[in-house]
Amino acid sequence: MKKGIILLLLVCSVQLAACGGKALEAAPPPDYDQTKKMMVDILKTDEGKKAVKDIVADEEIKKHMVMDQAVVKETIEKTLVSEKGQEFWKKALEDPKFAESMAKSMKKQNEQLLKSLMKDPEYQGMVMDILKDPVFQKDLSEALKSKEFREQMREVVTDTLESPLYKAKIEDMLKKVASEKKGDKGGEKKQGDQGGGGGGP
Repeated sequence: MKKGIILLLLVCSVQLAACGGKALEAAPPPDYDQTKKMMVDILKTDEGKKAVKDIVADEEIKKHMVMDQAVVKETIEKTLVSEKGQEFWKKALEDPKFAESMAKSMKKQNEQLLKSLMKDPEYQGMVMDILKDPVFQKDLSEALKSKEFREQMREVVTDTLESPLYKAKIEDMLKKVASEKKGDKGGEKKQGDQGGGGGGP
């Protein structure tokens, strides 16, 4: 029974396609923007969202997605290590805007990586070797004495001193020191009074 219904539907579909073939030949090709807008509108509806969720939740689709991710990862890795990939990144990183965007997007990952490396004994040893290198020490000394470095440090110090957060911390520290000194003076005065009282008849 089911096979008969499916066969009937297929026959109807073929007939409809044959009848509409001539009309489709004369009709102009669908406009890309209109088709795109229609698809976006469909996906925004509740039915469209549900259909996408059902597709993504399908186990067979998930398997293909996992396989595709592995293929994509392998393709990207091969592309990055190729000569063309290296040339692309070299040129891309020369663009200040791209380099800035790249640095911002990877800031958290770089910070986490640096924290992990700082705890690694091998990395610590490498850093110490670099710091002990005479050539590095000479270059660092020259850089620290340069006019550009001093101006940069002056700007950093000025920005730090003008920072509201830094001012608040300094104010708290000064209050704490003043409170401690006040407590010390109060203790000395109390001891003096006790000493004076002990010297009487």
